[in-house]
Order: sequence, then structure tokens, then C-alpha cells
Amino acid sequence: MAIVTHAQIASLFTGFKFDFKNGLTGVEPQYTKIASVIKSTTKSNTYGWLGKFPSLQKWVGDRQIKSMQAHGYQIVNEDYESTVGVDQNDIEDDNMGIYTPLFQEMGNAAAIHPDQLTFGLLAAGFTTLCYDGQNFFDTDHPVAENVDGTGAVTSVANMIVDAGYSGDPWFVLDTSRAIKPLIYQDRKQPQLIAMTKNDDESVFMSREFRYGVDKRCAVGFGFWQMAFGMKKALNADSLWEAISAMRAIEGDGGKKLGIKPTILVVPTSLEKTATRLLERELDANSSNELKGRIELLVADYL
Repeated sequence: MAIVTHAQIASLFTGFKFDFKNGLTGVEPQYTKIASVIKSTTKSNTYGWLGKFPSLQKWVGDRQIKSMQAHGYQIVNEDYESTVGVDQNDIEDDNMGIYTPLFQEMGNAAAIHPDQLTFGLLAAGFTTLCYDGQNFFDTDHPVAENVDGTGAVTSVANMIVDAGYSGDPWFVLDTSRAIKPLIYQDRKQPQLIAMTKNDDESVFMSREFRYGVDKRCAVGFGFWQMAFGMKKALNADSLWEAISAMRAIEGDGGKKLGIKPTILVVPTSLEKTATRLLERELDANSSNELKGRIELLVADYL
């Protein structure tokens, strides 16, 4: 019976890491289109500044210090993992080719995981709270009459729901700012580790070497003003309705925010409709006013 040597184990791990890296870099994630990537160095991050849209004003006397409004919006990092068991007999029998696609797929899964989290949160925005205590997509986000956040409060909507619509929701976002509508919090990049010592319990009891990837991250919401959720049939009129509503959103004290819708995000079920809406020429005598007006993102994991 062949003996599995330390040199073989080391060589295998090098190969598995190569396969994992190929899978990790072989796909193009979509989440950076709609989410700001924030590097985290602690268990969680608190985003108190989400209550303020910075702006310039006339300088009269001393500077007016704008403290971060303490909304206490906290995003807590979570742990994620995936593990593959390699049978010791396969190593002894030099039957390792069967594991190459498995480790490539593990790398692929790690690469698309941020997409799954980010677009999953976007879809859940109708029922998930953001920094102001309202659902991210809601009809009554509080906006104060004074620039400093005081005074009477009015309700502002960043969603439209048609009671007769039974299809999938779609979204219009402003991704032109330094902070995008969603936040992807990166605590620890995917890392491939191994349990391959002869005295590891799984090796001793089950003749199985274990290889796994682990990472830490989380997702959350940024400014609700930069996103609009639609549960309504997608057509030119409803898209313009969403764009116009976003352009009209103001901050505290009626402050113009200059929201510029830049991207239409749809699930795969609306790909054909959205593609025709944004890319098809109407006829020889008229042009498509929406062509080039807004970018289309068909989200694979929405």
C-alpha cells in the first residue's frame, strides 16, 4: 500500500490553491456596481454619518461644524465557509484529477458570494430597516424642515407599488457618488486552509483530508435617497416615473441633493423587457429616448 508523504500533501495543496485561485478570478462579480466596498478591521462597523449629506455653504464667521448624526446603524461581520473532503485512497491511487473542478467551483463560489449577499439585501429592501429606522424602500422616510434635522417632519417615498403587479421588483440607483446605495463590508478575504496532518481526527478516523475556505464579511444599506424600488410593470413610463421621483428627492431643509439615476437593476426574469426598453430603436422616424440614458444591470443573483 502506498504511503502518503508530506511532500505529496504539500504538492496537492499547491495544486488545490491554484485551482481555487482560477475559480476565484474566473468570474466577474457585479456587486461593486451597486455597493461601496468598506474595509473592516473589527467585529462590526457603525455608520453614524449616514444621517448627513455633506454640502457647502457661505462662510460667515466661524466654521459650522457638522457632527455625524448618530443613527447607530451598525453592520456586524459574519463568518462563511465551504469545505471539501478528499479521500486518502484517491491520493494513494493518484486519482486527483477529479478534484480539480471541485476546487475551481469552490473558488467560483467565493467570488460570487458578495453578489449573493448584496443583491439578496437589495431584494429584501422592502422589508429590511436602514439607518433611519424605516425599511430601505419605504413611503415614509422622515425629512426635517430644517437643514440641521430639526423641525416638522415630512414623509418621502423611494418606492412605488402597483397593487395589481405580480411580477418581480426592479430598481433604479444612483451609483455616481463616492458612497453607493449599498455597503459591502470586507473583514477577511477568502482563504483556503487545510487539515492534512496524520493526527487530525478526520484523517485518523475517516481517512479524509479536509480543505476549506473561510471568509468574514457583511452587507448593509447606504443612503436610501440613492435607490428607488419599483413593484410595477417595467416600461418607458414607469422607468421615467422612477427617474423623476429620484431627481425630486430633497434632504433636510429642502436641500437639493442632485440625485442622478445611473443604473437600472433587474432580475433575469426582466432581462428581455429591460434590454428592449433601453437598447431597441423604435422605428425609422423616431429614436429611443432611454437609449444611453441609463445603464442596464441584469443581476444574476437578484
